[in-house]
Amino acid sequence: MTTVTTRAVQYPADNLTMIGHLALPAGTDRRPAVLIGPEGMGPSHVERHRAEALAELGYVALAFDIHGGRYLEDPEEMLARCMPLLADPDRMRGIGHAALNVVRAEPRADPDRIAALGYGTGGAVAVELGRDGVDLRAIGTVNGLTTGRPGEAARIRCPVWAGVGSQDPIMPPAQREEFTAEMQGAGVDWRLVVYGGALHAFHHPPVDHPAPPGVGYHPRHAQRAWRDIVALLDECLPVAQ
Repeated sequence: MTTVTTRAVQYPADNLTMIGHLALPAGTDRRPAVLIGPEGMGPSHVERHRAEALAELGYVALAFDIHGGRYLEDPEEMLARCMPLLADPDRMRGIGHAALNVVRAEPRADPDRIAALGYGTGGAVAVELGRDGVDLRAIGTVNGLTTGRPGEAARIRCPVWAGVGSQDPIMPPAQREEFTAEMQGAGVDWRLVVYGGALHAFHHPPVDHPAPPGVGYHPRHAQRAWRDIVALLDECLPVAQ
């Protein structure tokens, strides 16, 4: 196991002071970097641990913030913030670009080799960076199969991997079809993995507070989705060029 160092980073976005979790691999050389966006509740130990797991693999990883350092346990409060955010591509892009700037300013990160991943709302942010034409090496979104403004998916310059639970009521078949039709129509190199029997946020271990309907943990598929994400990075953003 390599030695990983971590630190909290504060940066402005969406008229808030965001608090990200930056994980750095051992060594002093430049490495490819990965952004990791959270579910609608906001960043938790789940995203922080995943950033550290990616650093173990040799990546500079930033688990970015979407709520100004807050974790929204109340489903109504979470939806009241996330629904307007998801309806506003420019706000999502602003949050994504702010996190991107943090990574690009990190001396250990290679600014020309960056991928964006995310879950739920964080996944939508990752895809919006692609629709904004950001030069990314890969985009991964779990539970965040949102569609964008007409024609903007043609700006995506990298492969897009998407994962969703077959029983996810928040991302139902019609939403999946709209997303994949947008990707296909734009000529994007896309993949969609449907995890049988899984609900929304199937990757997230159980929480000790109320959750919206249709949310549930699926341990086997959580592990499979993580392996799929690591495989995406290994293909599109290998640590060793």
